[in-house]
Amino acid sequence: MQENIHPSEFKITRELRQQALGQQAKLVWFTGLSGSGKSTLANATEQALHKRGYHTYLLDGDNIRCGLNKDLSFSKSDRIENIRRIAAVSQLMMDAGLIVLSAFISPYISDREMIRDLVGTDRFLEIHVDCPLEVCEERDVKGLYQKARQGLIKDFTGIDSPYEAPESPFLVIKTAEVSPEKAVEQLMNELEKKIKI
Repeated sequence: MQENIHPSEFKITRELRQQALGQQAKLVWFTGLSGSGKSTLANATEQALHKRGYHTYLLDGDNIRCGLNKDLSFSKSDRIENIRRIAAVSQLMMDAGLIVLSAFISPYISDREMIRDLVGTDRFLEIHVDCPLEVCEERDVKGLYQKARQGLIKDFTGIDSPYEAPESPFLVIKTAEVSPEKAVEQLMNELEKKIKI
């Protein structure tokens, strides 16, 4: 089947779109346990970028599973497919010249390396939203840890499924130790060095 697929080459390139938008397209990938603060941090960072005139799009785990990936379960194979699809969507959005922020547990190093290989090492900014499991459980705004502890949710990251922390992330944000405001300030200081043309 693949031999019958011939991708089109377009005249308007990512480089031209980046020039038009005045920014470098990047994928800012927030990874961490459920309840670590990924979505909160990604949302606040997007707001900060928007205020400074950058063009962005935020992809978030629960939102994606309501549409594009609603056919996927939380088995290991489906979680891998979930991340593969998100990486492909992120790549398309980056081709449009956007700064993409993605907030996903993405527990496996191999999956995040697949994303890095797809979008390019220089365009993949991995943010480890580092928070102790006990703090995540205390927050548990969705009640997921409680359900996992009761055996109502299987293969839950941090309980009966592993989380593999990044080995060399772009940045580590310890959300149990810094305020969201400080975290965004820290992230923006580093991020703007990478996205300015």
